[in-house]
Amino acid sequence: MTAAASARQILTRLHEVMASRLHAQAKLDRVVEIVGKSLDSEVCSIYLLREGMLELFATRGLNKSAVHVTRMAIGEGLTGTIAANNETLNLAEAKAHPDFQYRPETGEEKFHSFAGVPIVYHERVVGTLCVQHVDPRKYEDVEIEALQTTAMVLSELISNAELVDEEDARGLSGAQTGTQNITGLALVKGLAGGFAVYHQPRITIDHIVADDIEAERQRVYRAFDKMREQIDNMASQAEFGVGGEHDEVLETYKMFAYDEGWGRRINEAIDSGLTAEAAIERVQQRTRMRMREIDDPLLADRMHDLEDLSNRLLRTVSGQLGTAASQGLRKDTILIARNLGPAELLEYDRRRLKGVILEEGSLTSHVVIVARAMGLPVLGRARGIRGIVRDGDQILLDANQATATIRPSQQVADAFDTRFEKSREKQAAYAKLRDVEPFTRCGTRIQVMINAGLRDDISALAMTGADGVGLFRTEFQFLVSATLPQRERQTRLYRDVLEAAGDKPVVFRTVDIGGDKAVPYLQSEQSEHDENPAMGWRALRLALERGGLMKVQARSLLEAAAGRELHVMFPMVSEPWEFDAAKEVFEAQIQHMRKQKKHLPDTIRYGAMLEVPALAEVLDLMLPRVDFLSVGTNDLTQFLFAADRANPKLAERYDWLSPSILRFLRRISSSMVGHQVDLGVCGEMGGRRLEAVALLGLGYRRLSITPAAVGPIKELVRRVDLGEITEAMTGWLSDPQTDLRKNLQEWAAERGIETD
Repeated sequence: MTAAASARQILTRLHEVMASRLHAQAKLDRVVEIVGKSLDSEVCSIYLLREGMLELFATRGLNKSAVHVTRMAIGEGLTGTIAANNETLNLAEAKAHPDFQYRPETGEEKFHSFAGVPIVYHERVVGTLCVQHVDPRKYEDVEIEALQTTAMVLSELISNAELVDEEDARGLSGAQTGTQNITGLALVKGLAGGFAVYHQPRITIDHIVADDIEAERQRVYRAFDKMREQIDNMASQAEFGVGGEHDEVLETYKMFAYDEGWGRRINEAIDSGLTAEAAIERVQQRTRMRMREIDDPLLADRMHDLEDLSNRLLRTVSGQLGTAASQGLRKDTILIARNLGPAELLEYDRRRLKGVILEEGSLTSHVVIVARAMGLPVLGRARGIRGIVRDGDQILLDANQATATIRPSQQVADAFDTRFEKSREKQAAYAKLRDVEPFTRCGTRIQVMINAGLRDDISALAMTGADGVGLFRTEFQFLVSATLPQRERQTRLYRDVLEAAGDKPVVFRTVDIGGDKAVPYLQSEQSEHDENPAMGWRALRLALERGGLMKVQARSLLEAAAGRELHVMFPMVSEPWEFDAAKEVFEAQIQHMRKQKKHLPDTIRYGAMLEVPALAEVLDLMLPRVDFLSVGTNDLTQFLFAADRANPKLAERYDWLSPSILRFLRRISSSMVGHQVDLGVCGEMGGRRLEAVALLGLGYRRLSITPAAVGPIKELVRRVDLGEITEAMTGWLSDPQTDLRKNLQEWAAERGIETD
């Protein structure tokens, strides 16, 4: 018997139980027997939420005397963990799980394997369905899917029989009143205020079991056609130009909309006897399970895109087409969503949409690319926000501090408004410095450049008056593409960037992928097992191994910069021979293009990122080879301190203003004396005012920073006397005090220099 036929048999028998005249308890007793026998599982149990506790309502295999006696708190034991996290568990050995709790009254000591799924009603967990087996084994995917389908049917039974109090369900959701503060991950920085609007109105699935399978299949086919038409229209109407990274994001999104495998899985769920809506939800549950198992952030983000499309398909097939976007925003809005696809964000009225808060989301997610281009602050990883925020609640979003205040008091709102206005005044003051060159008080010209990664970022040059792009991250095009970007597409991007920059220089860093920026089409055996990806098979290491990758990028950059000056920088250089090997790739392409009589750049300047500490030990060998050197403070700091910057416990532990990092940076600067090599810093350190003061005192004269920091740093430069700060830094580093940051703050305060 096929998996679909087996599932259909279970559904048919469950449907018969639901339609019978048995009372609710008897129906639950019959359900556990059907599921247990169908899965050849000695135990099948149903726990339902009652008075804030999960109560054993029915069981096959455990002691019957435990029914209505055994109770678990939310988060207690395996059953409580399923309810608390709204997730599936599938364990070969239940006792090995840290949340396992033994209940002697159930007689479960002889059972080893355990699987359980949440029973969800109106997006709220109202119970759990669990199976156990004597032999230690993981349940097969088809068995887990049968459990999840049964849980969907049970939610309908529970609702009709009023077995769970609505108040209990609300209590589990944690809905709150009064002022609440939430924290998350700043995905796009900025301040915004508005009223909460949920991106996705709740879709209620009233019918689980299909009466006519073929009719349900046709409904899904029609919904797919309609959804694909919508996606095609949105892609063609995107307002970010033709051929840019945003188009590539939408192309990846579109790829999922036409994915045959997704449609096939929904068809299989319909074959098992589910309605179109239930089948889509069934496949979506499976997607969520896979998302929790994915460590690769890029792949996880693509699974989010698929979930976004599932929601769109579900709305289409159910006839409940209205998202908050289609219904129209009536006032300043902070949008709330579990996750958001890039195409869906583009549907919103930009005059009303002020900010976004996501339950999930990551810095590499596709929606962040679009939100940044739209100038929308975004807060991600806001866990549990659905239980805190109600539709229409006032929200003050501070993505600079990665926080949001829900239902603020008038005093808090007034303080935020004052801060918001002060921020706008500061930005206006910084904007006036756009055409002012940043000279220090002693008359030294400091170069202030921007870091970029998107074509649209180049517009910040004109807005801020920056001297150029000190770091253009070429890997972004690779991260948002489903396949390796072709040479023509790379060339078009680089040419567009150079044309947009005009006569200002752009330093292109060759691709830095691999490690924690993995792409599925460039996986290698080495990178798959990196226990510390930041120090793994990435950046120049990967590019030199994949010779074709670097050749294509070299050719694209050379063609794009024809008739111009080209600045190329190689990332994560550890030894001089790596720089030589990378430069040789470019030189070989130059010779090839000359033979073909292709137009070449007028000048090529080669540089390296100094982020691996080993390179500092061979600077005497490196400096004759390079035209410029950029210190990458983000990676350099984590390598020096052996501290993973992605680890929240370590993120704030090691200070950029500690004597060890500052002495290291001074040693690099001192090594440059007598060499005609430009030295700069690119990284977050240079964009922070107090840290920038320290860098100026160490001899750094070029800072490449985020566009938002250009105005504040230009204003700062004009207040600093290099002689004074150099003398102060020399003294502090000769005999370091406990808190060098405090020394710098006092020095700045004495001179009326405002710090961060």
